[in-house]
Amino acid sequence: MSEPLPHPRDVFDFFGHDGAELAFEDARARGRLHHAWLLTGPEGVGKATFAFRAARRLLGAPEAADCGVLGADPTHAVSRQVMARAHPDLLVLERVGADGKPRRIIPVDEARKLSEFFSKSPASAPHRVAIIDAADDLNMNAANAVLKTLEEPPPQGVLLLVSHSPGGLLPTIRSRCRRLGFSPMAEAETAQFVEDRAGVSQEDAIRLARMSGGAPGRAWRLAQAGAVALDDAAKTLIADLPEVDEAMAQALADRFRGAEGAAIFNMLFDRLADRVHSKVMTWAQDSVAGLDPWVRAWDTLRRLPGEVEGVNLDRADAFFTALNDLRMAARA
Repeated sequence: MSEPLPHPRDVFDFFGHDGAELAFEDARARGRLHHAWLLTGPEGVGKATFAFRAARRLLGAPEAADCGVLGADPTHAVSRQVMARAHPDLLVLERVGADGKPRRIIPVDEARKLSEFFSKSPASAPHRVAIIDAADDLNMNAANAVLKTLEEPPPQGVLLLVSHSPGGLLPTIRSRCRRLGFSPMAEAETAQFVEDRAGVSQEDAIRLARMSGGAPGRAWRLAQAGAVALDDAAKTLIADLPEVDEAMAQALADRFRGAEGAAIFNMLFDRLADRVHSKVMTWAQDSVAGLDPWVRAWDTLRRLPGEVEGVNLDRADAFFTALNDLRMAARA
């Protein structure tokens, strides 16, 4: 049976990133802990989980050796406070608002909380810790508010910034952080992880591991989102080109309504784009002739989800626009 996807604050097991944990623990043990750490790597590879593991130790949770280098006892008072979002020395900035609904960005009002938070001494812990998950979600004003905090490092304060695309951050933010990189996991390890937790078959686990690019958390989210079925639909749509099963296409479009429909829409476009990209890369090994229409179709698939969200376009219309581009590419 599939387990629900937990928040990183509730995760205590961790594997595959011993180097990052050892580097952080060594700095902490030697009293050379940098005030800001930029955690970089693919989304879903474990960066936020690491951030909460580091936070628990900085907040005073004792070591639990059976849970890894930065492991902490889940029954300890610090761990329970973190899970309950009640620790006075921990601040978490994320896209999910106080009402539990996801936002498009982390707004400036949230980022400004950092200054007040770090202006105070720890209430009950050796440090005050803030986690930004993810720094990529900060708008420009919010990023500048974070930069102000980085320019005036707080005593006993540690800021952990999760970033999936650090190249998009302000260079002045990057330059004031110590970077820890998190690489993708091996396909077999990722597949085993998602098979154990998502209750999928071994074959589907391997497919999810490949889709995720070796990011276990993303593979788990893909499983929860029904990515295998949508990947099958994308495979069928592309294989039938330039013909399109209109009934199948309409059935897919009917699923795009509401918040859940947005996730299905984005996932289907992701799977279509990935399959088109694979096709183009395979053909490009022999010749680049005739690839331009496919490249344009791929660009449409990557571009439209953002435009739909940004200017509130109709998802079904966008889907049929993308299908038309794919049909034109197949006929070229």
